[in-house]
Amino acid sequence: MRIVYLHGFASSPQSSKAQFFRRKFSERGIPIEIPRLDQGDFQGLTITGQLGVVERAVAGGPAVLMGSSLGGYLAAAYAARHPVAAGGRAAGGRVEVERLILLAPAFRFPSRWAGRFVAGEMARWKETGSLPFFHYGDKKEVALGYEFVEDAGRYEDEPAFDQPALILHGNEDPVVPVEVSRTFAASHPNVRLRVLASGHELTDVLEELWIETAAFLRLD
Repeated sequence: MRIVYLHGFASSPQSSKAQFFRRKFSERGIPIEIPRLDQGDFQGLTITGQLGVVERAVAGGPAVLMGSSLGGYLAAAYAARHPVAAGGRAAGGRVEVERLILLAPAFRFPSRWAGRFVAGEMARWKETGSLPFFHYGDKKEVALGYEFVEDAGRYEDEPAFDQPALILHGNEDPVVPVEVSRTFAASHPNVRLRVLASGHELTDVLEELWIETAAFLRLD
């Protein structure tokens, strides 16, 4: 088993959840890779570019994809493009993406993204070409190019993957409402949803995340 963990928007491999899971998997001798999805160029960040990073990290598989927030959307999008049923096998017949664990995944991201901005802000972003965001990995504001918006619009709201998946979502999530995951899981029989008493970050329920993850991956 090999884990590829995908951090969230404006985050980094040093996030508390990423490092928590690094420790947990390492204790069991399970390799885990946590790529920096913006490759050190946050201004040029796009969904397409991040999927390229995921492809290089998976490297033909097999791998279990874990993703937090936007990283969860990316994991789902990558898995949908490498289905088990057809075309998702590397040389030798290996399945590239075996399973997914999605932490408050940002489903409907392309259509919901504009909703986080006040009137006129998107127009100004397009006009100026960039907008500053606080980057939690760099711990400072960093400009993000408008190409991020244009590129995101080329992708589907809810990637249809066929691999088994576990979604862990907080019932008080103000960023991605838990109903988004409830609706997704209800229409995808390969998906199991566990709702936890937490918000979007889920950092106050780390041990619960691990218990659910270990059970799903049959580590106990």
